[in-house]
Amino acid sequence: MTTYYSEDHEWITVDGDTATIGITAHAADQLGEVVFIELKDVEDEFEKGDEIGVIESVKAASEIYAPVDCEIIEANNMLEGAPGSMNEFAETDAWIYKIKITDAKQLEDLLDEEGYKAFIG
Repeated sequence: MTTYYSEDHEWITVDGDTATIGITAHAADQLGEVVFIELKDVEDEFEKGDEIGVIESVKAASEIYAPVDCEIIEANNMLEGAPGSMNEFAETDAWIYKIKITDAKQLEDLLDEEGYKAFIG
């Protein structure tokens, strides 16, 4: 499995033609206490850059963007009942979606961990 990062602060861990996506710990920290997460439906399809959800915190609301063209195959519904878990487990248990990647070439446009750390540096 390989993990990539977007400049919109999403992470994507790829396993074949499927992946798990979420927001980075840096993004969760910048948002502050997360109080609400709006998720899209399973089987919804998106193009890279489309809004695929919204996270609201005590500070602000922030959109979640598709890092690649994809179809949602699973949503982490636990987040709707426990949105604050995003602050503590942003890059582990508080993943947002499992997706089917429909254009794997777009992964080449994303950052690796070192590149992301330099980006937020």
